Amino acid sequence: MLDNLTLTDLQIIWFILVGVLFSGYAILDGFDLGTGALQLLIKGDENRRLTLNAVGPVWDGNEVWLITGGGALFAAFPYVYASVFSGFYLAFMLLLLTLIFRAVSIEFRSKQPMKWWRRGWDTTFSISS
Repeated sequence: MLDNLTLTDLQIIWFILVGVLFSGYAILDGFDLGTGALQLLIKGDENRRLTLNAVGPVWDGNEVWLITGGGALFAAFPYVYASVFSGFYLAFMLLLLTLIFRAVSIEFRSKQPMKWWRRGWDTTFSISS
């Protein structure tokens, strides 16, 4: 079956695959981003902890969609990858920085019992989301 595929067919297949990967990231990570955006509006430390516990098991798995989409874009369309990643370099560095701060804020929030510590990481999580 693969012998009958033309270059255009492979491009269409890769285009669909890259689209599915980036769509998967947008849909699945939307849950994390929405939780983070609402984090400062949630009243009470216990309720904030519950929302982070809901996000906790899946937040890092959702980032895999983004990384795999970037890798598939590089493998299938290297000129597009080069154009996009060089043209939007500052935006991608900002995205990477916010993803790092989001991960750190989820992990570090419960490391100290002080109220200011948790509030600071809640603010960081909300801003980076």
